[in-house]
Amino acid sequence: MAAVKIYVPRDTTAVSVGADDVALAIAQAAKARSAQIEIVRNGSWGACWLEPMVEVLVGEQRIAYGNVAPEDVPGLFDAGLLEGGEHEKRLGPVNEIDYLISQDRWTFWRVGLTESLSLDDFLAHQGFKALQKAWETGPDAVIEAVTQSGLRGRGGAGFPTGIKWRTVADTEADQKYIACNADEGDSGTFSDRMLMEGDPFGLIEALAIAGFAVGADKGYIYLRSEYALTHTILSRAIDTARDAGWLGENIQGSGFDFDIELHLGAGSYVCGEETAMLESLEGKKGIVRYKPPLPAIEGLFGKPTVVNNVVTLASVPNIVNLGGERYADMGVNRSKGTLAFQLAGNIRRGGLVEKAFGITLRELIEGYGGGTASGRPLKAVQVGGPLGAYLTADQLDTPLDYEAFVDIGALIGHGGIVVFDDTANMALQARFAMEFCAIESCGKCTPCRIGSTRGVEVIDRLIGGENREENYDLLVELCDTMEDASLCAMGGMTPYPVRSVLRHFAEDFAEGKQ
Repeated sequence: MAAVKIYVPRDTTAVSVGADDVALAIAQAAKARSAQIEIVRNGSWGACWLEPMVEVLVGEQRIAYGNVAPEDVPGLFDAGLLEGGEHEKRLGPVNEIDYLISQDRWTFWRVGLTESLSLDDFLAHQGFKALQKAWETGPDAVIEAVTQSGLRGRGGAGFPTGIKWRTVADTEADQKYIACNADEGDSGTFSDRMLMEGDPFGLIEALAIAGFAVGADKGYIYLRSEYALTHTILSRAIDTARDAGWLGENIQGSGFDFDIELHLGAGSYVCGEETAMLESLEGKKGIVRYKPPLPAIEGLFGKPTVVNNVVTLASVPNIVNLGGERYADMGVNRSKGTLAFQLAGNIRRGGLVEKAFGITLRELIEGYGGGTASGRPLKAVQVGGPLGAYLTADQLDTPLDYEAFVDIGALIGHGGIVVFDDTANMALQARFAMEFCAIESCGKCTPCRIGSTRGVEVIDRLIGGENREENYDLLVELCDTMEDASLCAMGGMTPYPVRSVLRHFAEDFAEGKQ
């Protein structure tokens, strides 16, 4: 009798709540019952609130069981786990879970579906088909498809990817590089991590396609130092791909050379800024560079460099396979395609939701997230990381669209959405933004280095009720200076959360309120 496949995620979220122990308990229970099973370590589907989510393949269906603990395993076997038996933890077929099937899975379509470190499973699910198509159609066709798709940088800046790639391709140089920015440090964000852990070969293919398109034979992945499990998974995947001839010289006899080096960061938030990341990759202190020259002209080691975020790159293989026009048909206005929105903070159903641009915050927070975890009224939502503006409950119907958010003084950034209920003190959140900037500033420019420190002091005086009108005006003036004169987005965007609190939650600065 064939072994029954049981899927247990190896994703960090699942592991943090006991997935490894659950996998061990399943193996022990099967052995005790002489049951033939095969444990498959897949990525997480993104329904983090259901982890560890165990699936069993019954016929052609994968039956899911949510929030499984090791102590649940004997009872699950007694209830007929291997046949998809009824149990209080049973969720039903994965392809009927509304949270998952109502998404627009373009970039994350393999995450959760496949065994993340199985090259055979990857190849069986369109793996390296886009790279092979790129070889057939040529570099110009790849760049044209990316340009036609309207894909913009998913790391936060939203710069058109096709323009960046074309610039690098057209710049004469004896060496070019691809630099994948995986230094995911924004609060409430985890999409890069989920993709690298759930579909590492997909990212490898994406870097190779980028390299082929622009004429680069070397790629770097700059990985956040806190992602220890991601580092292990990516390292194994890169070694496997290289051993199988999908990295290195003359890949699969194509005449194309490309290899990848995995670089672990040193814990600096500012290295998420592309030029600071390049400095760190070169072995220097992670300090922001002056621009111009742009990295596309003089980047890593002074050579033309494509710098893209993990999700940006991982969106490309399907664009090559299915066509840029199909991607551009999703989304709204100049915000084309999909974004992996991440629901975090005080929310009932936290997780990842990949949807086309144009969905509203209300649909995400109430429809997918189920409202606040506390059950109390929502007070504020921060979108775009620690430098993103705080939005009010009255702004939840704002569509997720780059330009629509700019119009209300906000940004989408990396797609992180952090929810606060009515017990949150927003004056303290404004203070946190300034303090965060003071701690993480690279120190190169005065507005960021000194302005953030003075900002904490001014907010403390405001909260303490000291010369409120004078300090209010001083804080506004300080925000103007930081926004207009900072060298990079670290100092330039710190005023976003502060201004939004002054605009929408001024009452939280009331004298003596803590």
